[in-house]
Amino acid sequence: MNRLRIFLQAIKKYVIGIMGILLLGLFSPARGQSLSVYGLVTDRQSGVALEGAYVVVDSLNHHTTTDPSGKFKIEGLLPGEYTLLVSHLGMQPVLKKIHLHGKSVQVNIEMDSLIKTLSEITINSRPTNQISAGFLNNIEGTSIYAGKKTEVIRVGETCANLASNNSRQIYGRIAGLNIWESDAGGLQLGIGGRGLSPHRTSNFNTRQNGYDISADALGYPESYYTPPAEAIERIELIRGAASLQYGTQFGGMLNFTLKTPPTDKVFSFETRNTAGSYGFFSSFTSLGGTKKNFSYYGFYQYKRGNGWRENSAFTSHTAYLSLSYRIHPKLKVQADYTLARYLQRQPGGLTDAQFQENPRQSTRERNWFQIKWNIPVLMAQYDISPNTKADLRTFALIGERNALGFLGTPNRADPMEERDLISTQFRNWGSELRLLHRYTLSGNYSALLTGVRLYQGKTHNKQGMADDGYDADFHFLSGNENILNAHDFPSFNAALFAENIFAVSKKFTITPGMRIEYISTLSKGFFVEVNSDLAGNEISRQTFNDSQKNQRVFILGGIGMSYKHRPEAEFYANLSQNYRAINFNDLRIVNPNFRVDASLKDEKGFSADLGARGTLKNWLYYDLSTFVIRYQDKIGYILKVDSSLFTVYRLRTNVADAYNYGLECATDLDILRAINENSPHSLSLFASFTIQNGVYKDSREPAFDGKKVEMVPGTILRTGTTYRYKTLKMSLQYSYTSRHYTDATNAEFTANAVNGVIPAYYVMDFSVEYAFRKWVALAAGINNLTNNRYFTRRADGYPGPGIIPADGITAYGTLIIKR
Repeated sequence: MNRLRIFLQAIKKYVIGIMGILLLGLFSPARGQSLSVYGLVTDRQSGVALEGAYVVVDSLNHHTTTDPSGKFKIEGLLPGEYTLLVSHLGMQPVLKKIHLHGKSVQVNIEMDSLIKTLSEITINSRPTNQISAGFLNNIEGTSIYAGKKTEVIRVGETCANLASNNSRQIYGRIAGLNIWESDAGGLQLGIGGRGLSPHRTSNFNTRQNGYDISADALGYPESYYTPPAEAIERIELIRGAASLQYGTQFGGMLNFTLKTPPTDKVFSFETRNTAGSYGFFSSFTSLGGTKKNFSYYGFYQYKRGNGWRENSAFTSHTAYLSLSYRIHPKLKVQADYTLARYLQRQPGGLTDAQFQENPRQSTRERNWFQIKWNIPVLMAQYDISPNTKADLRTFALIGERNALGFLGTPNRADPMEERDLISTQFRNWGSELRLLHRYTLSGNYSALLTGVRLYQGKTHNKQGMADDGYDADFHFLSGNENILNAHDFPSFNAALFAENIFAVSKKFTITPGMRIEYISTLSKGFFVEVNSDLAGNEISRQTFNDSQKNQRVFILGGIGMSYKHRPEAEFYANLSQNYRAINFNDLRIVNPNFRVDASLKDEKGFSADLGARGTLKNWLYYDLSTFVIRYQDKIGYILKVDSSLFTVYRLRTNVADAYNYGLECATDLDILRAINENSPHSLSLFASFTIQNGVYKDSREPAFDGKKVEMVPGTILRTGTTYRYKTLKMSLQYSYTSRHYTDATNAEFTANAVNGVIPAYYVMDFSVEYAFRKWVALAAGINNLTNNRYFTRRADGYPGPGIIPADGITAYGTLIIKR
């Protein structure tokens, strides 16, 4: 407790110190380097000044926007040579070299329109940079990414089925992702990288616009809400080295950056309406604009569908509103609110025999799943000086999940009795304050990031019996005997973190970092232990009162290195410690298909990357890297025998130490633009390829030594081609995932289908989009073009248990209108 008290006092002093710096900066003139670049941005054809143009000094994160008279000024620059990038909606980006030697420089920029009007037809004059993949700069906002493995997806360039959040298309250019396909509507995202389970993306710290959106970052880190892809500007993925800035997860951080309002319009409008196979319909509408210092953006999406399988209909509502106001030239405040609701009928899992017979069949008619999600957020960004920035994000989650149905394995018929109901409420809040300061070291720019995070989660879980009907009635039957489990799971987290980019030279940087973490997880309630025979008849039951508390303080460290032999090409390496805390919610779910080891321990370890990445002009992107993840006491599933009940069950436990390692490669090459940069045609070949392995070591049970880690496909390949000409865009993608296991026992087959292999599978997808005018376009596509029968997961609970078949061939068409 003394360590905790000292730690919390340190956080208090840090926050007081930061607030003092903020107030001092607000009421005092900015101090920085004496050199600056300033000027005017205009439209070349009309000579009109362009308000809201984005002006940035490359790789330094010095940026600004032009005022109503088209003027800009960037201060705090050292003598040297820089590249100035200027962009504006509807205009061709401008790159301009500038030289600062002893005095400030004025630069006037003239921009050309991207659009050329011929008669009544509006077309693009030539393709712009349409590579959909990329990586983050060393500094973005108040975050440091130097030396880290980072990946960016520009969603608007993917030519994917955005209405259904088709994950294998959207994430096709990121190497090493194992993707679960569990529903046709894309209601839940299930991705895992480098051998981590894709289960509701729970091995990533999942964020939207930089704030948490998962159920409970500590107590229940599963993601039930995924932003509509039609609203996403880009997706940022930072691998395990993100542990120092964003939390301790082995997978890293996944951030959805939503679209922002145009800066040159008071009102903009977009609507996308999609119809598809099996009753699928989606309607997405967004509004946004800027008036002086005030900006707004919001959207609403409605989706419904009957599903490819029987008993898999769904409805979904998602809404978002963001309001921002620049109070002061240095200070901007923003308020966001996200609402998500969906109701999904779940067809249940299948046995291997049932899947072979007919993967579209369903043996469950009474299973339902419901989500209610509310995320209010307040944010502030403050430029204390040209070299010092602060960022504060305070967020909350008021959420609820309800799962209703019969949890028996697919080799057992539904007895048509009372159904099992799990109802969980989430009441969480968190606040994260970051301070980034740029300074000079031996004539080169360096940067220090410090931050503090406070997070409190409260999960209330209740499990018991509901009615024996068919409808989605999420109410428990009256009577205490019908409640099998009721627990509160409060958690608290406080963290201090710091990273520093040391610029050894203009080309070489070293970035060490450290995170001091305090985690407290508690459990209080009761649970009922029910023993049944092989026929499912109850033999006995016993009620246990339960109270547990686990507190820990620990330090994580890491280091990254980056060498840029030219601005567009880089070698990088990093090593960071990771930590994953168990949550008591794992221990207290009553599920006949698995049990949890009461002595389950936290996972510890590290992750490391070594790679090379870069771009060549606007026609080549590449990222080649090797990785290793080391786990101490990795949590997994093994098969055990209950001799008293003569049953085989699945045990979640610390299996052993484990090593996951592999090679990842991602590339996007535009062949035609490589031959002729000004070609009106674009033919892009892309591929993401992974070879990996995972092995258990030093197990308490020698039988597991040398066994393969579950969820580690040896090969994952996604490749394809995209053709563009003027406003026409077509894409064909091929995806392949090799055979892999679902538990540490490496079971090939089990009668209940909860464990077993995932056979190798491949899928092909085709998409096309064409803009008839600047404001109207059509998109269409066919997913699973060859109508393959395959599955990506075996579930032990909802939406199974058993094999969850992926969808067969489906088609869709979208009408897009923008003003």
